[in-house]
Amino acid sequence: MMDDTLIQYNKQILSSEDEEIEDFVHRYHWKVTTSPTGLRYMIYKEGNGIKAGKGKIVTILYTLKKINGDLIYTADPGHPCEFELGKHAVSNGLEEGVLYLKTGDRAKLILPSHLAYGLLGDLNKIPMRTILVYDVEVIAVKEKN
Repeated sequence: MMDDTLIQYNKQILSSEDEEIEDFVHRYHWKVTTSPTGLRYMIYKEGNGIKAGKGKIVTILYTLKKINGDLIYTADPGHPCEFELGKHAVSNGLEEGVLYLKTGDRAKLILPSHLAYGLLGDLNKIPMRTILVYDVEVIAVKEKN
């Protein structure tokens, strides 16, 4: 009985977040693609560089906001974020979104809370069950040494 209640509760959360994201996308007239996990992404500037892939090192600049527009974090241009894809060094949604990109691409990524920081948040600036919107620029994609 308890499991059924939790399953229903989680389905309601997913449905509510999905509606909120769809309203957001509609309001800004974004032409997004929805992945099987629920990530929405929109490449608004095409690059012409190397495609991101698991095992590659990516360097990105980003701005991270709540879906209501409140700024949470921004990467310092002098110290961009670098991580290896497939190592889960960043949130699942950010990693999945970057996998759709290549060097030079700029994109918007909308992460439902289950792809972001879930029930706990990041225990700093991101509250629990927060939908996040990334504006990402892929600066570099390179092979791991």
